[in-house]
Formats: sequence, C-alpha cells, structure tokens
Amino acid sequence: MTKITGKRVLITGGALGIGKLMGASCLQKGASDLIIWDVNKDALETCTREFRALNYKVSPYLVDVSSVDQILASAEKVLQDGPVDLLINNAAIVTGMPFHLQNQTDITKTIQLNVEGVMQVTRAFLPDMIAQKQGHIVNISSAAGMMSNPNMSVYAGSKWAVLGWSESLRIELESLKRNLHVTTVTTGYIDTGMFQGVRSPLLLPLLKPEPVVVAILKGIEQNKLFVRKPFMVNALTLIKGLLPTRIFDWFVGSVLGVYRSMDAFKGH
Repeated sequence: MTKITGKRVLITGGALGIGKLMGASCLQKGASDLIIWDVNKDALETCTREFRALNYKVSPYLVDVSSVDQILASAEKVLQDGPVDLLINNAAIVTGMPFHLQNQTDITKTIQLNVEGVMQVTRAFLPDMIAQKQGHIVNISSAAGMMSNPNMSVYAGSKWAVLGWSESLRIELESLKRNLHVTTVTTGYIDTGMFQGVRSPLLLPLLKPEPVVVAILKGIEQNKLFVRKPFMVNALTLIKGLLPTRIFDWFVGSVLGVYRSMDAFKGH
C-alpha cells in the first residue's frame, strides 16, 4: 500500500485538468508538499494561489518537460528539500490530424514532451527513490497506447512508447526487491478540453475527470500495476489478440466507431 499522507508529491502538467485534480486529491489525503510542474504560467499561478488559500504547502515550478535542461535544473532545486516520494508523469500534448499533414515541429514536440520528457523526469528523481528504498511512479499513458487510432498517429505512437517503457521500468524496479512501485494509467478520452470535439465511441464514453482521478488515486494507494477506464479498455488487448486484424479494424472502426472519433477534433 502506498500512503500519500506525509509524502512529497510531484505532478507534471499539474496546474490544469486531471493534473490539478490529482494534486487537490493528494493534498486532501495529507501530502506534505505538492510540487507542481507546468508550462502554463497563468494556470500555475492560479492553481498555486487556490491551494495556498486552503493552507496547503505547494511548490510551483515553471517547467517545459520537453526541455531536458529545464527538467534537470528544476529537479536539482526540488531535491534540495529531499526525495520525491510520488511522481506522477501527467504532462502531454496531442495533435489531431492525418500524419501527412503534421509538420516536423508537431512531431518533434510531441515526442520530446510525451516520451522523452516522461523518461527524463523519472530519471532525475529515480536514483533518490532507490537510495531511500521507496517511491511510486505513475505514468499517464492512454488507451491510444493500446490500439492504433487514425488522426492521432504521433500521439498514439508516443503513448505506445510510454506504455512499453513503463512496463519495463516496473519489472526492473521490482527486481530490486525494494518498496518501489510503477502504476501505468490507460484511459479513453477524458472531458478536460484536451480532446474537445472528439466523438465518443460506442462502449468508450467520454470520461468525466473526477471519477478518473478517484480511480488513479485508488490505484496508487493499492499499488495497482494498471488503472484502465472505461471497462472496455481492459478487453482491448484480448480482443486484438483473438481477432484477425481486418476483423478487429471492422469491429473497432465500424461497430464501435473508434476510428472516426477524431474526425471533428478541436482540442487545445
């Protein structure tokens, strides 16, 4: 069991959306210090002000996690006050359009932030977790990391990478036989504005952020290997393994409507 009470918690992309909600939940559960990393200065200041008005300890950092230099400089400052006990890699971006229309900047930024950023942030704090023989890392992947989805190929590719890396990291840390845990989160579309305009597929409804956050925090406390929502996401790997590819495409694309879900994407 991972106890949040009295622990230092760091959340990337923690000033908005589910990042902010997870931060609020951690503070309510007694986290001793909430460390928020975010690239949005206005949101960071607003979030910090709101939490501090409730007498919570909050340590805000303006960080672009696609920049290794910013990650390392900020991590050095954070670690001056001690190790991070719970790291939630939440920051991500999505570009919704056919691959041939995406430019070099879109592709590079998505991979740098969604993939390398997650790895570099973890690498900055992991040695201290190992040294103190305890720590919990939460990696926010996506159901898009479990299946191919048109019009979000780079995002899907980045989340496939996070999923594979997160599982490898979990096995490595388990082999150390210390109190080190990795939880990988794979959810469908969440109604936070990031996926504004998506069409909710059959059996994969647009998720409200509050229940998702409750599930993630419960997963952390219970040291779950995965947090998957909605329920249909649990069956994706089995269905894909059992069905021939063309039949899987027909079922997911035509029956469930997943392959058309990004047609009207706007996002932010």
